[in-house]
Amino acid sequence: MTHIKTLAALAAFALLASPALADEPGPGGTKPVIPKNGEETYKMVCQACHMADAKGATGAGTFPALAGNDKLGTAEYPIFMVVNGKGGMPYFYDTMSPQQIAEVVTYVRTHFGNAYKDPVTAAQVKAIMDARGK
Repeated sequence: MTHIKTLAALAAFALLASPALADEPGPGGTKPVIPKNGEETYKMVCQACHMADAKGATGAGTFPALAGNDKLGTAEYPIFMVVNGKGGMPYFYDTMSPQQIAEVVTYVRTHFGNAYKDPVTAAQVKAIMDARGK
């Protein structure tokens, strides 16, 4: 009988207890994870298609290599591609801020065998976004 009273008391306590206030868990919560820099953005957004080593892939589609890619020499080209997309490449003008795009393009241009050291700025990205009319 004592066990029944103890279990009933614990059940009542559980019903009355308020939930603990804590941060939501990662992916799957109601708040999306926000990358903190270009590397995190690459890993969270770009890597799924262009691969962890940025060498691209061929399968259900063709995903071009970003590693050692001469087209990245002019900053406007990768900015344009990320902002506007092309073919199977989706556009990100409405899901990434100019700062996020600048950071991820700078990251790709300075990693994976690319040595384009001039950083991309949010102003450069915004100019391309504005030319798009959005």
